[in-house]
Amino acid sequence: MDDALPPYEFAFPGPLRERLVAAVLDGSKTSTTGLLQDYEIEGEPLPSPGTRHAVVDSAGRPVAVIELVEVRVARLGDVDLDHTRAEGEGYLSVAQWRAGHEAYWHGTDYRGWLGDPGFTVDDDTPAVLERFRLVEPR
Repeated sequence: MDDALPPYEFAFPGPLRERLVAAVLDGSKTSTTGLLQDYEIEGEPLPSPGTRHAVVDSAGRPVAVIELVEVRVARLGDVDLDHTRAEGEGYLSVAQWRAGHEAYWHGTDYRGWLGDPGFTVDDDTPAVLERFRLVEPR
């Protein structure tokens, strides 16, 4: 695995990250969603299709290489079922996906990272929708 690749972190370290990494490794997770504000806060540009990243586990170890195949910004209210199913978390509806993601964004880890205990998302919140392919597992 190429050590020069930028790291790719799903969620915060812990059980959720481990579940998401396992879904990447078994091929069931081929998309993910973040908030546009995360890139703005970190001062990072949006990722580009064709770039490769080292997926890291909760211990910060690279466990896979993914290549981004699509990156787009959309309103949370416009996320479709195809994207939500490709997240590999077993969502059967967009409403179920939205509830799971709102629990994350409205949770103490994310709100703590933001420094805003009252942060909420709505239909108009800009999200970054990424699709990727697994290039190299462990």
